[in-house]
Amino acid sequence: MPELPAQRATIRDVAPQLRAEADRLLDFALKSQVEHGFGWLDDAGGLLDRPLELWVTCRMTHSAALGLLTGRTEFAAMVDHGVGALRTAFRDAEHGGWFARIDAATGAVVDGSKEAYAHAFVLLAASSAVVAGRPGAAELLDEARRVHEAHFWLEAKTRVRESFSADWATAEPYLGINSVMHTVEAFLAVHDVTGETLYLDRAEAMTRQMAGWARTRDWRIPEHFDGNGAVLPEYNRDRPTDPFRPYGATVGHGLEWSRLALSVVAARRTRGASYNSDVLVAAATGLAERAVADGWAADGADGFGYTTDWAGRPVVRARLHWVVCEAIAAAYAMHEETGDERWAGDIVTWWRYAQQYLIDTAQGSWHHELSAGNQVAHETWEGKPDVYHALQMCLLVGDGLPLAPSFATALAARRRN
Repeated sequence: MPELPAQRATIRDVAPQLRAEADRLLDFALKSQVEHGFGWLDDAGGLLDRPLELWVTCRMTHSAALGLLTGRTEFAAMVDHGVGALRTAFRDAEHGGWFARIDAATGAVVDGSKEAYAHAFVLLAASSAVVAGRPGAAELLDEARRVHEAHFWLEAKTRVRESFSADWATAEPYLGINSVMHTVEAFLAVHDVTGETLYLDRAEAMTRQMAGWARTRDWRIPEHFDGNGAVLPEYNRDRPTDPFRPYGATVGHGLEWSRLALSVVAARRTRGASYNSDVLVAAATGLAERAVADGWAADGADGFGYTTDWAGRPVVRARLHWVVCEAIAAAYAMHEETGDERWAGDIVTWWRYAQQYLIDTAQGSWHHELSAGNQVAHETWEGKPDVYHALQMCLLVGDGLPLAPSFATALAARRRN
């Protein structure tokens, strides 16, 4: 990768590097296919001996669809494999919905629970496969929409129920912001595919609600709530490195929500109606600026820490790859919206950091976790389970995609033009 001094480099200079990295990530993703879905890869790209996760299979199916939509025809078979796994091995034919985990060798159910986080990715994978024109994708999306509407959408609280037992009889007495965030992402994609404004309306309502919570907390987002919607600020204080429900404020979520808020704004504008974007643009700015102030080199070393307490003090100092991916994507969105060149400079700075520490040029993909000293670590994450965050970011910046429509639809439009 040719080096350019960060102070002189521009987005245009680094965009080809990001686009090339997208193809390298796709090459790594091809290694994950197994009989019943997509497996969890280790650092070298080998399969780990662990159950197949619904969210991994969905994210790899979505990633394969993006690969196909960039013109790499070899990914058609990978998309079809993912759609097939979601219509067979992971599908609960008795109760409906999709199993959380199945055995890699036999396809037997390991965890039959129904998770909002993973079901959001069923919607995303199905919608991307529809855009890619793959067989069975429309039927998968129709079923995923019905399941989500019947069980997860919680109209009274403008959010989603977190999880259920396999038979849907018992709901978990917890509500989380992570599943809400990925439901927003999925709803934006479904809106693009179906044209139904209901999904955009709900995505915007969830985003505005999140912004209200964050605004009152100096733009740190409360992550955890009880079943009635009351904030649980001390949740998992004794398990701060939890990969999905860590204690405190999650730096990467502030960045990811910033980008999504601007994607909602862009989606509204594409509909041609007069739209007051001030609240969401202000929220995106506040979230991004707070996350950068709290997260980037907050302990003296380059990199974004994972979490902080409610005063912004670092809690988990590990550097997770997805956080810098979302930082670059958020900076791109902020630059697109505001034209402020400081965000362009941040893209270059954070990309250079990723090149130096996170991108594994020897074995492929990105190291998923580094220590506070930027050494490869595995305290929170084992191996390299998927390419979703890095791939989306590299395509967004490398291809110069718009903030709306969402990734698959934008890539399809780019190819048509």
